[in-house]
Amino acid sequence: MRNFKKYYPFCLSRHLLLALLIINSQLLITSCGVYKFNDASIDYTKYKTIKINFIENKAPIINTQLAPKLNDKLQQKIVGQTRLTRTSSDEAHYQLSGFISTYNVTTTAISSTEVATNRLTVGVHMIVKDILENKTDEFDVSRNFDFSANLSIDQAYVQLQDEIIRNLTDEIFNHIFSNW
Repeated sequence: MRNFKKYYPFCLSRHLLLALLIINSQLLITSCGVYKFNDASIDYTKYKTIKINFIENKAPIINTQLAPKLNDKLQQKIVGQTRLTRTSSDEAHYQLSGFISTYNVTTTAISSTEVATNRLTVGVHMIVKDILENKTDEFDVSRNFDFSANLSIDQAYVQLQDEIIRNLTDEIFNHIFSNW
């Protein structure tokens, strides 16, 4: 190692070289038009605004708390993890709308030796309009949540609501902004 330093005194230590590479890559990422942050990949030189319409509840069984909480969490995630500006204008670069399409309970396990469980299925149909590219993307997000059959659907929702909202919000966000 001494001979190496003798002939190559200008060489940097591995740690310093790694630090310089990280700094250079950060500068490269922040200087280009496509910005990646928290799984969001958006061309901010082109896209600036988003209109988030209220997600309605059109499921056969209506949970009155689900739509407002899903709306709030989705808006918080988009505003907090992108640089898009929310607007109510119909000229927004992205326009989001959708509805809760599924909210039902099925029995998943019945046995004399096992605890009976039920499954709450929650589904959302989303429509994303990209005004600049004149494209519309429609997709469905559906998640299952198991709970004890001893609980009513309302009791189960109270226990599962944070998980339900987080999972649906993450999946919607990832589909829209991460090209999933």
